[in-house]
Amino acid sequence: MENVHLALEEDDLYSGYNDYNPTFDSEELENDVGFQQAVRTNHGRRPPMTAKFPGTAMGARPLASSFGSRMPMSSSMGRPMTGAVQDGAARPMTAVRAAGYTSSLTRGSTFDPLGQSRGPAPPLEAKSEETAEEKIKILEMKVNDLIEESCMAHNCLRIQALEKAKEAGRKERALVRQREQSGSGEHINLDLTYSVLLNLANQYANNEMYPEALNSYQVIVKNKMFSNAGRLKVNMANIYFKQKNYPKAIKFYRMALDQISNTHKELRIKIMQNIGVVFVRMGQYSDAITSFEHIMSESANIKTGFNLILCYYAIGDRERMKKAFLKLISVRLGIDDEDKYIPSNDDTSSDMVIEAIKNDKLHQMERDLKALAEKYIMTAAKLIAPAIETSFAAGFDWCVDMVKSSQYVELANDLEINKAITYLRQKDFKQAVETLKTFEKKDSRVKSAAATNLSFLYFLEKDFDQADRYADLAMNADRYNPAALINKGNTVFIKQDYEKAAEFYKEALRNDSSCTEALYNLGLTYKKLNRLEEALDCFLKLHAILRNCAQVMYQLAHLHELLEDPQQAIEWLMQVISVTPTDPQVLAKLGELHDAEGDKSQAFQYYYESFRYFPSNIDVIEWLGAYYIETQFCEKAIQYFERATLIQPTQVKWQLMVASCYRRSGNYQKALETYKDIHRKFPVNIECLRFLVRLCTDMGLKEVQEYATKLKKVEKMKEIREQVKGSARGRKEGREGSAGSAGDSHSGSSTKGERLSAKMRSLPASSEPYEASSPKELDASYVDPLGPQTDRPKTGAKKRIEDDDFADEELGDDLLPE
Repeated sequence: MENVHLALEEDDLYSGYNDYNPTFDSEELENDVGFQQAVRTNHGRRPPMTAKFPGTAMGARPLASSFGSRMPMSSSMGRPMTGAVQDGAARPMTAVRAAGYTSSLTRGSTFDPLGQSRGPAPPLEAKSEETAEEKIKILEMKVNDLIEESCMAHNCLRIQALEKAKEAGRKERALVRQREQSGSGEHINLDLTYSVLLNLANQYANNEMYPEALNSYQVIVKNKMFSNAGRLKVNMANIYFKQKNYPKAIKFYRMALDQISNTHKELRIKIMQNIGVVFVRMGQYSDAITSFEHIMSESANIKTGFNLILCYYAIGDRERMKKAFLKLISVRLGIDDEDKYIPSNDDTSSDMVIEAIKNDKLHQMERDLKALAEKYIMTAAKLIAPAIETSFAAGFDWCVDMVKSSQYVELANDLEINKAITYLRQKDFKQAVETLKTFEKKDSRVKSAAATNLSFLYFLEKDFDQADRYADLAMNADRYNPAALINKGNTVFIKQDYEKAAEFYKEALRNDSSCTEALYNLGLTYKKLNRLEEALDCFLKLHAILRNCAQVMYQLAHLHELLEDPQQAIEWLMQVISVTPTDPQVLAKLGELHDAEGDKSQAFQYYYESFRYFPSNIDVIEWLGAYYIETQFCEKAIQYFERATLIQPTQVKWQLMVASCYRRSGNYQKALETYKDIHRKFPVNIECLRFLVRLCTDMGLKEVQEYATKLKKVEKMKEIREQVKGSARGRKEGREGSAGSAGDSHSGSSTKGERLSAKMRSLPASSEPYEASSPKELDASYVDPLGPQTDRPKTGAKKRIEDDDFADEELGDDLLPE
């Protein structure tokens, strides 16, 4: 505490603040000799002196206040400066040597931290020449790189892969020669040679250059220095198989089998399976059965079991077909149960692991293997069902019973569904319906599928009430079944409740966004509701999914036509023609659009193409005939109207058009004969008689009076007929106001009038001018070879696409996949 002094009351608490340290005096630095010497010499590089109070280097120099006198700084006083120059030599400064300062620098030396004053750097030493061993190693690396590049290029550019393989072969031969020249021929890399030859042979085979591939394989096989080269005979056998040289393929498979030891059991099984397939191709089913039976006894698999069933079916052995089917459904796939991938919700870490492996590649491979097994079992059951029993139904029932007792229990219901579909293919609709009805009391998934098919069948039979009933049943069993929703929408569409139908189609799309049937039907529904823009949007989406669907593109063309955009409609129809170039109705539609645009020559081209593919379209025939008449080529129009006469023999206008063409072309004799022939078939046709009178008058024939008399009679009969119609209409109006008591007195005359009227109505009459080119209704006796357009399926390449084909078009995929 002796160093602690307490402040007295009389002390000045603010004293000392005006004291001045002369160290910070910069005004007198020019007069300070020590400072100026330090600036001119290395002495100025010393670190700044720390001011102390009182200053140790200044001795007992008193401090001057700002109000007192200022004394010049005597830097030379006190102890000597450490950075001062002594004897003309600079003090070494090792701490800053990295910046370019060295102890060798003397006073007057230039500052050169980069050493530029030493001149240019000496030239690099020349690399010594590579030794032979180094060259060989570099060449080996290049060969390996080429082999790797060839293998990588195989997936995209096979020609490039082959070129790389050839280049690797050339470099490998150069490598061997270089080794021999260097005297190290005994150290040849056989593995590298083997890799080059094998890759070259594989690339030849991939490019279908089979003779070259066989030669390359032969070089490897014959070289005794290559171990295990015998198994490459399998590759050679595969090439012979592709060349359909089956005897040689079997020979090489057996040679490979002899050279593979029993330790490679899996490889031997695969080779024996190939041998069995070759025997099947040769029609030697007994030998194939021997191979397949051996495989099934050693290491059974699904594919071999299916092939064995096919062989037994080919030779017609019922009992062995059954045994083979039992072996097929008893094959163990070696995959985990699906319950393994259901989270337990007890252990979070295990649930995370399950979630991670649920959709990995291994699980996907297991699903694919299971799907393949189910496909083989279903196909085998459908194949052998009619053959193993006396009837198809009994055979299918046996297969179903066997499947129910196997590990594929869930396939039994699918087999029952396929049984119903088989009945449909056999046109046995009654049995199909009965089979499907048995599913009404089963689980919801199968029940929904069966009800969907039943709804589809009743819809095709136009029993819309039953179709609606089963559509409701399918929806109740599985509301997320898009096919059931489509069927329900179709039944509502038939009742013309388009808004409700659109809601069902939208729901089907929400359940399955890839359901093209629902999207197609939704577009048709919007079209019926005259919501053309929304319909166009639906069909554009559908076109993005089904790029080459002619029906979709036709609907787009029709919508653009309705939206009064004929050019865009023509563009879409041109795309339809690119897919179905022989569709006559699309060609005719293109002709119609070009005709409306005023392009007669283009319209004629498309109408003519349509006539070429379908020469029975009466509208096309009429347009072509009218076109030739308009262009003053009446002779060419005759053949079209004659064809129209063959199609509609009861329509007099086509025969009148033929006669008119003869008359216009100046062939009056042929025209007269045609008119006479028409008069024999239609004796009361006024137009025919008028032209007969005119022609006979112009030609000075005697028959003119006869035809004139007949013309007057026919015209008089026409007037009487019109009078009878008028009086009958008046009597009808009078009877409505009278009691009918006077009807007896006029019964005779009225009966006579009715008979006369009936007689007149039975006579074919036509008052239309024969030059008319407007479309007429088809005669009832004419039957379109393609049937009514509303019944044409939309998938036919030569059928017209109509949006009225609703009942038969939109349900095409509602049946379960086979």
